[in-house]
Amino acid sequence: MTILSITKNRNIWVGIGFLIVGILLGWLIFGGSGGNSQTSEPASLIADDHEHEGGSIWTCSMHPQIRQEEPGSCPICGMDLIPLETSADDDEGPTSITMSARAMKIAEVETTIIESTAPYNELYLPGKIKPDETRIAELTARFPGRIEDLTINFTGQKVNQGEVLASVYSPELVTAQKELFEAKKLKDSNPEFYQAAVTKLSLWDLTKEQISAIEDSGEVKYYFDILSPITGTVTMRHVSKGDYVKEGSLLFEVTDLSRIWVMFDAYESDLPWVKMSDKISFTVKSIPGREFTGKVSFIDPVIDPKARVAKVRAELNNPRDLLKPDMFVKGILKAMLSSNTMAVTVPKSAILWTGKKAVVYVRNQESDKNMFDYREITLGEEAGNYYVVREGLDVGERVATNGVFKIDAAAQLLGKTSMMNPDGGKVSMAHDHGAMEGGDTGKKEEVDHSQHQTAEMETMTVDDVFQKQLTTVFDQYLLMKDAFVATDAARVRSEAQKVKASLEKVNMALLKGDAHLKWMDILAKIEAPLKTIHDSGDIAAQRSVLGNLSDALYEGIITFSITGLNAFYQYCPMANNDKGAYWLSVTQEINNPYFGEAMLRCGETKETIK
Repeated sequence: MTILSITKNRNIWVGIGFLIVGILLGWLIFGGSGGNSQTSEPASLIADDHEHEGGSIWTCSMHPQIRQEEPGSCPICGMDLIPLETSADDDEGPTSITMSARAMKIAEVETTIIESTAPYNELYLPGKIKPDETRIAELTARFPGRIEDLTINFTGQKVNQGEVLASVYSPELVTAQKELFEAKKLKDSNPEFYQAAVTKLSLWDLTKEQISAIEDSGEVKYYFDILSPITGTVTMRHVSKGDYVKEGSLLFEVTDLSRIWVMFDAYESDLPWVKMSDKISFTVKSIPGREFTGKVSFIDPVIDPKARVAKVRAELNNPRDLLKPDMFVKGILKAMLSSNTMAVTVPKSAILWTGKKAVVYVRNQESDKNMFDYREITLGEEAGNYYVVREGLDVGERVATNGVFKIDAAAQLLGKTSMMNPDGGKVSMAHDHGAMEGGDTGKKEEVDHSQHQTAEMETMTVDDVFQKQLTTVFDQYLLMKDAFVATDAARVRSEAQKVKASLEKVNMALLKGDAHLKWMDILAKIEAPLKTIHDSGDIAAQRSVLGNLSDALYEGIITFSITGLNAFYQYCPMANNDKGAYWLSVTQEINNPYFGEAMLRCGETKETIK
């Protein structure tokens, strides 16, 4: 047999093998349906409502027109698809939904029993080392004179109590000593005169020992030593050798740093957890691996109107001066509620937020099926991974703590009461986050946002320094936006303060003519919502004006042609009660600041700024 014939035979067998594999694959795909072929529809946008045999239809809670045969993400908003598989039940009310066991498993629903516990929280409090104000001695000139000699030449020098700090020449002191000698001669006949002379010297800060030494010597002392009243560190030196000082002039400040204060910043939301004598531990960046502890000795009764924090003070010994004033510290306070009472708590993962309302899904205990009841509750303090429940839940009830949003989405699709549809009723098929490819989606006419397009904004050439200053404002804005994504009202307020500080450093004097007037207009648009965000402790109120701030900053970036940016102008049509709002980001991935984790990927990029 030749090599050519062997090759031909091999090719024939390979062809037969491929034919057999193709027949088997065709049988598997079409299910051996006796030759009746079935045409599959695109998995991304299946618009009919039928369910395929052997599986669920997967849909998006925000875009019910989406139908897919397999789980995945919504092609419009990127949210996880949920199974359109809920079983109707005659016992269901408008606020209840029953889920099949399969749907429960797919949605990964988990539940937790509500308990009464002692609420516990771990607070992270930034702070600074400060001197103990009760251990600071200010030395002032009790009489006018001239500094003849200094034994303390620099700040930071250690001194002991009674140690000489400086010598002073004073004509008034010389006269007072002569008066003492004359009064001593009349001590027996006129003791009041003698006592007045002694008192005059003592009021000038001379000790009894110094006055006795003057009397015993019988000679006028021309130089007077200024002594340290305490043992400590010279933290301020206000005089130099040869200086003339007036009565009341500051000379030295001596601080005893063997015991210090640690001043922590506590936000308003932290204050219910802070009590006197609470143990607080902290670390210092310059002393790695070392943890210090102290007890709360004072809670400021007044809130700082700008920083919106109250000072919490702890005191501790500092024998080796290891802790130095103005060191930054990171404190941790593990505390119970100040009332020290048991309370009903619910895991944070069980909560859905809709504006100011908190929503949970409670397992119906009277039903033998997987029935969940929609319920609005009133929350109290935040306790770590839990919230204190003021109203709406009882001990022993079971709430969904995982897959909660998927339960709510299923309820919305069935027209029941849900977080996004609190009044119930069938959901509108018109809600959309952007245009879809192909066909009419039934979408309502949307608001025209063309005013945000760069082409319609006038651009101006301005000073490079001004551009850098405005870029700093943008950088601080991004940090505040991240706090919105984290749904952290206290952090939002803190970052807003930094945005405000960077905004105040923008020098409008660098702008001339129309550019100056334009910036004044944009500045007013930025300051108004920024003030609301900074002054409010409510995340819903803060989010309601974020769009206004973002639009104004966007206008500034485009108008003044800020260079070096690679940013994205992104939009969520559901923000502000479906009115829609924009925000700025430096990442193309959607991280929604208006809903946070509830709808993190909801939105789309409208414009790339380069």
